[in-house]
Formats: sequence, structure tokens, C-alpha cells
Amino acid sequence: MIVSNGIADKAIISKVDAIHVAVPYSYDRPASSNRSAIWPTIDTVLVRIETDTGLVGWGEAFGFMACATTKRAIDTLIAPLCVGRDATDIAGLMDELFRKLHLYGRSGPVLYGLSGIDTALWDIAGKIAGKPLHRLLSDAPAPVTELPAYASLLRYGDVETVARSSRRALAQGFSAIKLHEIGAAEVAACRAAIGPDAALMIDMNCPWSCEEALAMAKAFAPSNPAWMEEPIWPPDDFTAMAAFTAGTPIKLAAGENAGSLEEFERLIDVGRVAIIQPSVNKVGGISQMMRIINLAQARGVAVAPHSPYFGPGLAATVHLIAARLPDSMVEWYFCELAARPFGGAINASNGRVRVPQAPGLGVGPDEAAIERFRVA
Repeated sequence: MIVSNGIADKAIISKVDAIHVAVPYSYDRPASSNRSAIWPTIDTVLVRIETDTGLVGWGEAFGFMACATTKRAIDTLIAPLCVGRDATDIAGLMDELFRKLHLYGRSGPVLYGLSGIDTALWDIAGKIAGKPLHRLLSDAPAPVTELPAYASLLRYGDVETVARSSRRALAQGFSAIKLHEIGAAEVAACRAAIGPDAALMIDMNCPWSCEEALAMAKAFAPSNPAWMEEPIWPPDDFTAMAAFTAGTPIKLAAGENAGSLEEFERLIDVGRVAIIQPSVNKVGGISQMMRIINLAQARGVAVAPHSPYFGPGLAATVHLIAARLPDSMVEWYFCELAARPFGGAINASNGRVRVPQAPGLGVGPDEAAIERFRVA
């Protein structure tokens, strides 16, 4: 049970809604790319928990192209176990949900659904306590008001587009840029566009063997990347990760595909990953993120949360960084949405993101946008 100001508060869950939204977007798409045809919208599952006291909490469950499956997992498996339970007993309820549902997988749509539930419960907890989440998660003497962000560019596969988008991100105030390219020419084009002082990171989305990844590390080295993110397939080949770390001075980052605290332990202890990247929408929400952050800090490993999101997942990540990760940056997905169904007040301005100061997540839904882009 959450205790606020010394007073125990109860709020019984009366309703759980999983809302699939699909929002069109635009970006610097090369003429030769058919990405928008393959992936025409950015999809997510918003989770809304209502209590008998009238409080409403919002969370977000990862889904992208699997949103329908994630929504079904919430509707049929998770929500019935939540209704009638005390929303303030986050630890007790989440532990029970994890135990009862473990047969359905310790990663994937069920865990994504649990992530949305947990974040929504923390939103309610902050509202009960009358505090923004970063103040609830930290005993720092003063609130954090803004955070640095890095521009997370989409994959273009085109040298000229990479250079143009990188210059545009720099002009918008971002001092760090992450690419999703797999070619040395594209990476070199970014470095030439942004100059020697801006930080450059590369996310490859698990394409290579260890040997291939090491060869690409040599090709990328002249561009001085701050890290190489998930260069190895499969994403749980911890032995290959350790070999990669031993074979190059470029830091290895990984973790957006990891689902449990135990898996992050293996990333650190076996894979020798230098920077772990848990996603609040994937690992079990804020509660599990706090445990993973504690693990990394005890091991002396950096944390750079994975957060290419626009809703409660982004808001939760901002609060987690403000509360626990003073050396981290917010990942800002570098594209334009047709609308922001949730948390539109969180925007990157001059390379920085404001930390919401209202209770809970501190931002709320745009009901009209949700209805406009809701998937039936």
C-alpha cells in the first residue's frame, strides 16, 4: 500500500481499458524508401486504469506492429485480475500478476501489458501523494525541471538524407544524435554533418554475428561513436557480446530486447555490456525499471533508457531519469506525429525536455486525438 504524508490511501480498481492508437507520422524519407508503406503509423497501446474514488492512471504497453496482440493480452488475461484490487498496493498486485501469468512468457505481449498496468498504478500513486513521479521516486532536495535529450533518427539508408537529417537535428539544439544505420558511409556522413564535438551513437537492431560486428566496429571507428547499440544477432547471445566487448574499444549498449532483471544481470555479468537500455514499456513498468537501475548502479554500469515513445512511456522515462539517472539523456524519436494522443506537453526544445511537475505522470490525454486515431 502506498502511504502519502503518513496516511494510507486506498483506491479500488473499477475498470481497465487497453486502447490501441495508430498515429500517422512523417520524417525525412529518402525517395527510394518504402518504409511508410510498410510501417505507415506509429502504434502503441495506452492503458487507462479507473478507480472507485474517481482517480485515473495512465500507462503504456509496447506493441508497435503487435499492438493487437498486446491489447488482447491486457483485455483477456490481465485486466480481469486487476478489477477489484487495491491500486495503491503496487508491489503486491504486480507480484501476483507476474506469478500468475508467467506461463505466458517472461517477455513479449503479456509483459508489455504488465508494463502498462504498472506505470498506470504509479501515475495513480503520484496523484494520491500529490507529487510528480520523479519526486515520489527520489528524495532529492529540489525538483529537476528539465533534461538533455538526444535525437534518435530513423533508418534512412541514404547518405544525403542522413546528412540532411543530422544537420536539422543539430539546428534544433540537439547535441547528441543516434543513427539506426548499418553502413559506414551513412555513419561517416552524419559525423561530417555534425562535426567532431557532437556525440554520435549507432543502433543497428541486431543484424550481425560477433565477427561481422567487430568488422563494422573498425569501419565505424573513424566516426568516433559513443556506443554501438545491439550489433549482434541473436540479442541474447551474451557470450558473443563479451567477445565483442573484448575486441573493440567502442562501448557496447544493449537491453531494449531484455525482459527481466535476471536477463539484465546476464547482460552485465556475462555479456559485459557497458550501457544497459531497459524500456519501461517492455520490462514491467516503473517498478521493474527501478530494480534494473539499482542493479546497474550497484555494478557500476551506465543506464540509457530506451524510449522512442510519445505517451505515458516517454513521460515515465523522463521521471525515471530525473529521479535516478543524472548522467542520462532522453531518447527523442526524430519524426513528426499527426497528433500526440497523450502527453503532448512533453516536447523537445533546443535539445532539452521539460520534466512535468504536476502529480503523477504530470501530463494527460488528448481525448479527441485518442478517439481520432483509435483502432477499433
